Amino acid sequence: MERVNALPRQGHEKHGLRRFAEARARGWRQDVALLAGMACLSAALPPAQAAATAPPAAHTPREMTVDSLPVVKVRSKAVPNARSESTLGRRREGTGVVIDSNGLVMTIGYLIIEAENVELSTADGRVFPATVVGYDNVTGLGLLKALTPLPIKPIDFGQSASAAERELVLIVGFDGVAPAYIVSKRPFVGYWEYLLDEAIYTAPATVNWSGAALVNREGKLLGIGSLVVGDAMGTRTNIPGNMFVPIDVLKPVLGDFIANGRSTTKPRPWIGINTREVQGNLIVTRVSPESPAEDAGLRASDVIVGIGGKPIKGQADFYIRLWKSGEAGVMIAIDVLKGRRLENYKIKSIDRDKYSRPKPTY
Repeated sequence: MERVNALPRQGHEKHGLRRFAEARARGWRQDVALLAGMACLSAALPPAQAAATAPPAAHTPREMTVDSLPVVKVRSKAVPNARSESTLGRRREGTGVVIDSNGLVMTIGYLIIEAENVELSTADGRVFPATVVGYDNVTGLGLLKALTPLPIKPIDFGQSASAAERELVLIVGFDGVAPAYIVSKRPFVGYWEYLLDEAIYTAPATVNWSGAALVNREGKLLGIGSLVVGDAMGTRTNIPGNMFVPIDVLKPVLGDFIANGRSTTKPRPWIGINTREVQGNLIVTRVSPESPAEDAGLRASDVIVGIGGKPIKGQADFYIRLWKSGEAGVMIAIDVLKGRRLENYKIKSIDRDKYSRPKPTY
């Protein structure tokens, strides 16, 4: 399984996308036709590839404008002394996608984790207060609810499993629309104890991806924007692109999510480390303050070589075996190289949700 590294934000002015960047700069009010985006992208590709990705002649995609797309701007402020403040900052900004007529808004979870205050704004500048419904550690998705009705028609869910490589899509952020191609579908392994069995990767890379909607030609939601990556195609070509959490991973737990703010499945064990994979072993790059790992004595630069008395085969293998050890609270035994010494650590895991600081109540 291949590990993917996140890159800093970067724009895109190549491959015929300049006019879309200019359209965004002119604001939300300008119409952006999907068909025009397809033609623009196809013209930038070699003839054989453009032909392979072109839609059937008999099918004409419906035109969509930025005013008709169901996204809002999300602004949040984390609680004082939020544990996530050191890595995410206290004030955060991104996109939310309206998913029902009652004001439910889907976004990427890191925008709203430990949020004290959240507000949504529409293209015309109107601001709507919102509350956090929940955050799902497994998928990485977050759910908000507007406290007053939103003047936006919700988006329909598509089938992310049926989205194909080379399919033309739109990336819809709060600041506008950018066309892209799905360039690969494969696992994503995050350094923060996070794993998706299959993520959607698009190229070219676009800005303001956080929480952005990945939309197909029929205007249906395929995924929620998470990161910029350096190897969107999963090859040695190092083509920058974006990673999206596929919407299908949310569907089985959406009812629980709305009712309870999280899935009702048993929480996974979490120990609180960031790692980098090197030749199958994991170098600890960060230990979360006051986490189970810190309490047990793990430190940055330690090298994890085994779990449960058996060697590991990389990040994905480590996560899978960690989560198979039992539910949150189970004791985790890991083998660690400290310098030239091999030591065994026993770490009492916790539910990751219990680590976050709650919103103050008065």
